Amino acid sequence: MVSDRLSNFEPLANRSPQQLATVAFLIFGVLVIAYLVWSSAYVVDAHEEAVVLRFGKYHSTQPAGLHFKIPAIDERVLVDKSEKSMRLPWGHAERAGDWSSSEVNRSDEEALILTGDLYAAVVEWNVFWQVVEPDKYIFSFNEDHVRQALVAVARSTMHRIVGDYSADETLTGKREEIALSALDEMREALKDFDCGIEIIDLQLQRVTPPDLVKPSFDAVNASIQQKGQLIYEATREKNSLLPLARAEADKVVREAEGYADRRLAEAEGEIAALLAKYESYKLAPDITRQRMYLETMERVFASGGRKLI
Repeated sequence: MVSDRLSNFEPLANRSPQQLATVAFLIFGVLVIAYLVWSSAYVVDAHEEAVVLRFGKYHSTQPAGLHFKIPAIDERVLVDKSEKSMRLPWGHAERAGDWSSSEVNRSDEEALILTGDLYAAVVEWNVFWQVVEPDKYIFSFNEDHVRQALVAVARSTMHRIVGDYSADETLTGKREEIALSALDEMREALKDFDCGIEIIDLQLQRVTPPDLVKPSFDAVNASIQQKGQLIYEATREKNSLLPLARAEADKVVREAEGYADRRLAEAEGEIAALLAKYESYKLAPDITRQRMYLETMERVFASGGRKLI
């Protein structure tokens, strides 16, 4: 069996040095080509884009898929374009188990923001962002710098926006308005950085009064809720009584209009009778005067009972 193996190497051993050099050169060439193919090919995942640098300068941006570059000349930098979130005002990444409730309680003082009526509120919010221009992103920022810039912009913006609202508005009905205003201002502020990232969304999470004034705030909230309940009941009562009152008013108006029409007709009849008497009087004044006297005396004696003269 050993003799069989040795016989397999005999042709190679019998070859000339030039032939051995050619074989070695071919093997080396195959290895070099394989290395060049391996080093020039790269894959970009679906949530990434690749920035190609040629001699250290920006050359192109490649989407997801299989791509090739020039070895030793081109360099590819993969940029994650997936959506990221950050818990503020601390700048923690929003992941399960990233921070505990005890950490949040210890940071409540840092989360205090002064409102427009000089009260304080504990405000926490989430910022969602992603890379939209990878070429600007890799030359302007890295991950740590991005977080520092976002924290600085977000905190200054939120402090200014909340400072335009009262404590009651911040803690109750104006939360959505505050979030939208802060989102617009943060987007405008990041345009000045020209760093290739964009704020996608901003959501207020925990907006509460400080622990020292929380019982009083809860009492105020209870009063506000009771006020709302009373307003609701009064509105419901008004809506049930108003149609009845309107119907009664309409009935009274109709009766008044009927009475007015009736009295007008009676007055017009009396006027017509007087005019008729006046016309008769003008034709025969003495006779008419005598007849009117007799009719009047007849009514007087008829209503006065028996008379003896």
